[in-house]
Amino acid sequence: MNLESDRAEIIELFGRYADIADQKSFDELPRLVHTDPMVVDFESVAAIAPMETSLDDYVEILRGSFAPFLATHHVITGHVIDIDGDHATAHAHVRAEHWVPDELADGGANRWLVVGFYDNTAVRTENGWRFDRVKLTATYQENAGLLRASAP
Repeated sequence: MNLESDRAEIIELFGRYADIADQKSFDELPRLVHTDPMVVDFESVAAIAPMETSLDDYVEILRGSFAPFLATHHVITGHVIDIDGDHATAHAHVRAEHWVPDELADGGANRWLVVGFYDNTAVRTENGWRFDRVKLTATYQENAGLLRASAP
């Protein structure tokens, strides 16, 4: 392994991470992106404290969380990767859009927008790099009430 290929592999994790939600690919992709267990921190959008979870439980959370959305689109850019042996920090900008059915929009906007940053950590495993911690910090949101409206 070298720094350039390690960096490329970690950046690719962000692409696969986005595809989990955007392609609703909950079976294969999570195992190519995350360790088991892992820590998730979406406190800035969901008001839930950071928590350690098994990968299987996280996949079920994802399935339920993204089921109500007609479509999502996550753009993750501006990657800053710092690697120290088998550990890395990965910072990136995110713009995530989530569309709900019109009946959930209740005559209003049907798109929930989240803009912010990911500050993740990754570890090298026998199967390659994997995120062991995902932290989203939202700096701006539009129509955040749609998250509550779409909750099961």
